[in-house]
Amino acid sequence: MQADTAPLRVTLVVGSNRHGRFGPVVADRLRDRDDLIPDVVDVAETDLPLSMAPTPEATAALASVTPRLASADAFVVLTPEYNHSYPAGLKNLVDWHFTEWQAKPVALVSYGGISGGLRAVEHLRQVFAELHAVTVRDTVSFHNAGGSFAEGRLKDPSGPDAAAKTMLDQLVWWGRVLRAGRDAHPYGR
Repeated sequence: MQADTAPLRVTLVVGSNRHGRFGPVVADRLRDRDDLIPDVVDVAETDLPLSMAPTPEATAALASVTPRLASADAFVVLTPEYNHSYPAGLKNLVDWHFTEWQAKPVALVSYGGISGGLRAVEHLRQVFAELHAVTVRDTVSFHNAGGSFAEGRLKDPSGPDAAAKTMLDQLVWWGRVLRAGRDAHPYGR
C-alpha cells in the first residue's frame, strides 16, 4: 500500500471577533508548509445568527462556511481565552456544524493572559470529542500575548515556532490517517 502524501486541506478557524486580534500571524505559519493547503474561516466574517433556527439568513450564512469546513481534511482552531473559556462566536460556529468535524483532527492554538488560553483549549477538547473529532496532543499557546508581539510579529518566535512544528507534524499524521480511513470506510454514527 502506498502512503498518502498529498497535502492536507487545513482550515484555520480564527475564533475571535474582537478588534486587534492576531489570527493572521498563525495563518502565516500554515502557509510556510508544503504539506498543508490552508483556508481561513474567520468567525468575525461568518454572520451566523445566535438562534439555531433554520431561517433564510442562517441558510445564507451557512452557505459560505459549511462547504469550507466539510472539505477540510483537518483544522487548526485559534482561540483566545475569555472568562476561563473560549469566545461565544467560536462556540456558535462549532455548534452550527456537526458532520463537518467528524473523524477529522483538530489542532488548538490559544492566547491569553498568564494561562495562555489553555483553559479555553481544555474546554474545546471536550466539545470536539463530543463531535467525534480528534484533538492533537500538543498545542501552541501564547502566555501574556499582548507582550509577546510587536507590530504584528512575535518578539521571540523560537519557542512558538518549535511548538508549531510539533503540533503541525501531529496534525499532518492524524490528518492523513483519518483521511485514508474516511476514504476506505465512510464515518457514521
